[in-house]
Amino acid sequence: MGIVCDGTRVLGLGKVGPEASLPVLEGKALIMKEFAGIDAFPIALKCTTVEEIVDTVKSIAPVFGAINLEDIETPKVFEIERRLEKELDIPVFHDDQHGTAVVSLAALLNALELAGKALVKARIAVVGTGSAGYGITKLLVAAGAGDVVCFDHAGSLGAHRKDLPAHKAELARITNKAGYGGPLALFRGADAIISAASPGALPHETVTGMADPKIVFALANPVPELSLEEANELGVKIFGSGRSDYPNQINNSLCFPGFLRALLDLRVRRIDDRMKIAAAKAIADCVRKGDLARGKIVPDIFDKRVVPRIREYVEKSLG
Repeated sequence: MGIVCDGTRVLGLGKVGPEASLPVLEGKALIMKEFAGIDAFPIALKCTTVEEIVDTVKSIAPVFGAINLEDIETPKVFEIERRLEKELDIPVFHDDQHGTAVVSLAALLNALELAGKALVKARIAVVGTGSAGYGITKLLVAAGAGDVVCFDHAGSLGAHRKDLPAHKAELARITNKAGYGGPLALFRGADAIISAASPGALPHETVTGMADPKIVFALANPVPELSLEEANELGVKIFGSGRSDYPNQINNSLCFPGFLRALLDLRVRRIDDRMKIAAAKAIADCVRKGDLARGKIVPDIFDKRVVPRIREYVEKSLG
């Protein structure tokens, strides 16, 4: 497994360059080895253009069973992923997009079950349209979510927004069926909010205007859009974040070891939505009905059932 990064969007740090990105890649390689027995190699590239990265990865690909794109800036990473998917005969996994989406969907499925609501009818706001927000939105729609509205710094995405970048225009086409055209601060009635933006990006008035029971995932790391204390004060009943010191840690490490193990074992060439949805259901099902609670909508990242269950569910999804 090759973990490829150019250091242009390192979690919590930003554009710090390849050298500073190396500890993140090394940590990820250790997680893959410890949880899934995968030998992974950190590859920090001192090049940043789409062509340079694509050409480099294609040149080294013969020694790997899969490629994991990591911490590459948006929207450039979407073009890199698209090119590599087309030009390589091994799977290309973008964890900031795919992994975040899988774990977010798993958490939402269980949160909605607790709330007595169905995904197809839930009104869901996704805040942030970078890699994580893009991946989350597309997977929610693929999984059957019927009412999703995306927000960036300028407000909702939809037909009213012109001259959007390609990835935002794609989200605008598949979401906001009711045509909400206002800012996030005035958005009301959401059953769930999933925010993958930055600290302060989630207005308190939006949270207080949600339908009960309120479900909020504040995924910005290391500082979430809402603290647990703020969420409690605003009446949020089911809260998730990326932090390990809060309940319901919605973290990519719940997904990528098992998902990548499945890709390698099953010799998958290209990732599709059915595999990601299957992985989300596997993670959700690890929290048995007797264990499901406000503070337990996803399993612990050290839960040894997660990796084999993801592999099992992904294999079944392939028919």
